[in-house]
Amino acid sequence: MPKSRRKKFLILAVLAPVLTLTLYSAWIVADASRKTPQIMEQARRQYWTPLRPGDLSSERLHMLLAVEDPGFYSHHGVDLTTPGAGYTTITQALVKQLYFAHFRPGLAKWKQSLIALVFDRQVSKQDQLHLYLNSVYLGNWQGKEIHGFDAAARAYFNKPFAQLSDEEYLALVAMVVGPNEFHVRSHPERNADRVARIQRLLSGACKPAGMSDVFYENCR
Repeated sequence: MPKSRRKKFLILAVLAPVLTLTLYSAWIVADASRKTPQIMEQARRQYWTPLRPGDLSSERLHMLLAVEDPGFYSHHGVDLTTPGAGYTTITQALVKQLYFAHFRPGLAKWKQSLIALVFDRQVSKQDQLHLYLNSVYLGNWQGKEIHGFDAAARAYFNKPFAQLSDEEYLALVAMVVGPNEFHVRSHPERNADRVARIQRLLSGACKPAGMSDVFYENCR
């Protein structure tokens, strides 16, 4: 093969996947922009009760965001820098639940992140929190999935959300990263250990080691 032809072939070999990914990304963004209003309408019907963001005190809202999405009010759907944020923002978690029937790591993560950018632009932070409080998966109990903090309060503590103590509330927050691994009833020791780490984090006694440190290794 002539040198000039080989060079063109190499350039095409490099550009082809880049162009394919660019076109795929543009299609995902356009499709999400079109579908999001309808998806939100359905989500409101399904997840708009019983909790509202205003039902949380500022202290409890801070507890939740410090653990699950420290940069929630400053990022635009995706956060790749905040220590302890992990690889899934609240926005991305909502996208995973609302837009995917099945989610597998890989290309789906790229798609999730692109949709999250669209979702964050079209849906207010307050509405995102509203949906999250009532839809977040909080483990299985007695043969059924538990979604939302009020349902979890009733399932695990036999009381409505408003009657939870701060420690009971943190026990639920501790579950989010691994709802069945840190299950407050099935694995109380693991849950208690995570709650203790979260408490040290919130007190300022320790900090996450990096963005991916969602288990707070420095807070043992």
